[in-house]
Amino acid sequence: MHTHELHSALRSLRLSGVLETLETRNRQAIDGQLAYTEFLALLLQDEIARRDQKKFDTLLHQARFRNHKTLEDFAFDRLPTLNRSLVHDLATGRYLHEKAPVLIVGPCGTGKSHLAQALGHSAVRQGIDVRFLTQSELVGGLHAARATGTYDKVFRQWAKVSLLIIDDFGLKPLRPPHDEDFHDLIAERYEQATTMVTSNLDFSEWGEVFPANRMLGVATLDRLRHGAYRLILEGESYRTPRPLPESPKRTVAKHPKIAQS
Repeated sequence: MHTHELHSALRSLRLSGVLETLETRNRQAIDGQLAYTEFLALLLQDEIARRDQKKFDTLLHQARFRNHKTLEDFAFDRLPTLNRSLVHDLATGRYLHEKAPVLIVGPCGTGKSHLAQALGHSAVRQGIDVRFLTQSELVGGLHAARATGTYDKVFRQWAKVSLLIIDDFGLKPLRPPHDEDFHDLIAERYEQATTMVTSNLDFSEWGEVFPANRMLGVATLDRLRHGAYRLILEGESYRTPRPLPESPKRTVAKHPKIAQS
């Protein structure tokens, strides 16, 4: 088959990975006197690598992480009491197969969002679809969807995602109808998909997030806490302000002597 016809066939079969490396692999096969099967194996490996990279890029884009946060650049040394072995166990993704929630709490600036995104990034590497958003973005998005008649569609999308990361839970109280929307989503995902939550509040304070309907809060938190892995971050905030520059000392000008006539 002529080169032009071969390229056309590869495009038709959507084998772009093969197409991109065909010339290089062909030269490699000739120089190394590779068998036909070895040559074919190299081409197929190129195609698999291209598809894996494309899938990773797509999942990473859909996750909507705020920053490129990974466990490799997480400052474990700043949090000596953090259960590091549990963090690395979570990075393996076992909790995703268990459909178990992950709850991360700690004061502002201790790295909760970083850790949640890092675990989400590890999940993306394993081919898991992830969504990262704040509590405000979640309930605001559902509220906006209701106004445009797309509530059911948006709700189903967030209900089915394999790992939903809800950042800053409890930063604002949930009032009707946001508290009901939040409950419905957690209830729909319960034991069906994994939900990860970060919060500045202690676990004992989570009920205060539902001031208008305490019973609804109890039902929601009962589902979130069941079988959940818990991470507590204790330490100083890494968001330390820059020191103020020293003010220059003011020099008092001496009054010039007035020459007497």
